[in-house]
Amino acid sequence: MTHYPQTESTLWRALPQPIIGLAPMDGVTDSAFRHIVAIHGKPDVVFTEFTNVHDICSGRLKALDSLRYSEAERPVIAQIYGKEPALFYQAAHVVCELGFDGLDINMGCPSKNVASSGSGAGLIRTPNLALELIEMARKGIQDWTAGQPLNQIGMKPKALEAIGQLQTELHHSPVRKAIPLSVKTRIGFDRNMIEEWSACLIQGRPEVISIHGRTLSQMYRGQSDWEAIALAANRIQPHGILVLGNGDIQSLGESAARIRESGVNGVLIGRGSLGNPWVFQGIQQIREMLQTGQFRNPPQHVPSLEEKFRIMIRHASLFERVHGPDRFVRMRKHLGWYCSGFPYAAAMRAQLVRTHSTTDVINLVNKYQARTLDNQDMEIPVTITAP
Repeated sequence: MTHYPQTESTLWRALPQPIIGLAPMDGVTDSAFRHIVAIHGKPDVVFTEFTNVHDICSGRLKALDSLRYSEAERPVIAQIYGKEPALFYQAAHVVCELGFDGLDINMGCPSKNVASSGSGAGLIRTPNLALELIEMARKGIQDWTAGQPLNQIGMKPKALEAIGQLQTELHHSPVRKAIPLSVKTRIGFDRNMIEEWSACLIQGRPEVISIHGRTLSQMYRGQSDWEAIALAANRIQPHGILVLGNGDIQSLGESAARIRESGVNGVLIGRGSLGNPWVFQGIQQIREMLQTGQFRNPPQHVPSLEEKFRIMIRHASLFERVHGPDRFVRMRKHLGWYCSGFPYAAAMRAQLVRTHSTTDVINLVNKYQARTLDNQDMEIPVTITAP
């Protein structure tokens, strides 16, 4: 196997440590959600939801939606998945062409449809293929950086047209510079095998390896094994590769504790950000705590009910504008996640998850406030301008 020299990234090595970022989540970290988190939480880095390399290379428009982003999200990493090396080579070109700050390969998705096909966490069982995918993605980045255009890598005209259309919508003119390659994975398939699995990934020399502390078989059951993550970090970091831990982090205070105990270079927060884009506020205080060794409960932003409703409506409006009203059903789960920690939240949630538009959401919020709040100044105006 050819070993390509590790690229000195202008991204990962430039980020202050510990790095605290937004984890990729299928069906969740779409462009509207990432934008809201970037504006109101300001994580160090964000990842897209994963996109199938086959869909990227065939120019499937709905799939390419996951590769939309705004400048506010930077640095933004595109996550891809699949099992065909040739398509990873092509997809790497596309990710570069669209202006992403990095490329991440998903080797950790536990979904039955993904893993049973040999993609995602299924790659833990085929380490040689996993390394080949890393190699082909890296070669794609290098060849694109050297000037190779998309119309010379075997992509069909339909795909080139779709990618060109998305590039125009993003208002992006590509600058041919190398972007870093990273991997996100789990500690094993049906058992903890992080020692042998991490030894394999080290051979591929990605700049970053993000590790979720569960096996594929666990899905999201049980607790994330941070001892396994710490063991992996101890083995991987001497090779100049950064390690980010992931799993069961609900606050910045928990982030600090996990970083201190495991020795990772940072963490990715996933489910802890659902309905809570503010979870990232206070990252600098966490760094200061870890640098000084003076550990305390960091200040945590608790949004007022007015703020929570206002951002929820802004999120819904942005989603509708970006993805269209016919896909609003995908926004409903986000609306439900915002509904916690206030009186009658369950009843409010039950109504919000049946809405069809931002207007429906605004009407429900105004009805709720009219019935439960004495201060009429807190009522949210019907006319909402999304960011």
